[in-house]
Amino acid sequence: MKPLKLLDKKTAQVLLTALVFGLALLFLYAAWRVIIAFLFAIFFAYLLEAPVSKLEQWFRGSRGLAIAVVYAIFTALLVLVFALAGPTVLGEVQTLMQQSPHLTEKIHQVGAQHGWSELTIGRIQAYMDAHRGEIVGRAQEIVFRAIRTLQNMWWLLLVPILAVFFLKDGRKFGQIIINSVQGERNRQIAASTLEEMNSMLGHFIRAQLLLAALAMVVVTFVISIMRVPYAFAIGPAAGALEFIPVVGPALGIVLVLTVAFLSSYSHLFVLLVFLLVWRGIQDYVTSPRILGGRLELHPLAVLFGVLAGGEVAGVIGVFLSIPVLASIRILWHTWQLYRNPPTSVPVERVPQKHRS
Repeated sequence: MKPLKLLDKKTAQVLLTALVFGLALLFLYAAWRVIIAFLFAIFFAYLLEAPVSKLEQWFRGSRGLAIAVVYAIFTALLVLVFALAGPTVLGEVQTLMQQSPHLTEKIHQVGAQHGWSELTIGRIQAYMDAHRGEIVGRAQEIVFRAIRTLQNMWWLLLVPILAVFFLKDGRKFGQIIINSVQGERNRQIAASTLEEMNSMLGHFIRAQLLLAALAMVVVTFVISIMRVPYAFAIGPAAGALEFIPVVGPALGIVLVLTVAFLSSYSHLFVLLVFLLVWRGIQDYVTSPRILGGRLELHPLAVLFGVLAGGEVAGVIGVFLSIPVLASIRILWHTWQLYRNPPTSVPVERVPQKHRS
């Protein structure tokens, strides 16, 4: 009589897989700050990869010297930008933060300037009074979350240091992964997958930074010419929101219009027209040319990723959601290719005519 087995082989494999998956999730939860620091270092390395590779050719293969020169130029540009625009931006941000509790009290003045009826003004004022605590609470929560994130981001200083190692030895890491895969076909799949992910991530990060910088400069410049109050505070904020796909640009428009409205700005319609025209230019002209269609993500998938990333990891999760989704898409495509390899279609031979 055969001894009774408590677990068959298939059940044991399922339980082992579930255990490994649970331990992986536990590790991610325990070390999420370190993992995020490494992720940001990888993204920063992708951002600088193109100029480093170009300078490496000029310096005849000296990659270390190329990295040092790129870091020096990048640091000089940051110092120059902060020296020129930093005091103005910080001053307007501080003024806006001090005046924000009093902006909601100007509803009656703003309504009278725009010719609203007393009934409309009264309804809006009553709504603001009834929800003042909720509005202020939400605003304070956003500010406190941002401050708490900045306070806990001391490890962000590690990002440029870690990025040096990824820039210097990133190719070796990829080759180690490829060499660890068994089978020639599997190694080819791994190499093509890594190449596709490298191309996608590098292009996406550089494109998003360029689009955000372009929006920051254009919006700040135009609304400052239009004499919009706190232009040097809300313009850079609207540009930074460009990093958040789908939701970010809409939040930027709402932010600019809300501050302008509560500050009794008299040309709201012209401001709205400019923001909508600029949004159209970004969505249908600059973004397709700069970003292209490499991500191949449906807008609903992008929206889901942004919301889910915000719930899981807050602001950082929002910024990381799209690269993670695009990487998952590439890995899923690789898995499908591995499970269902393409079969070669036999080519029919065309019978040759005999010459007479």
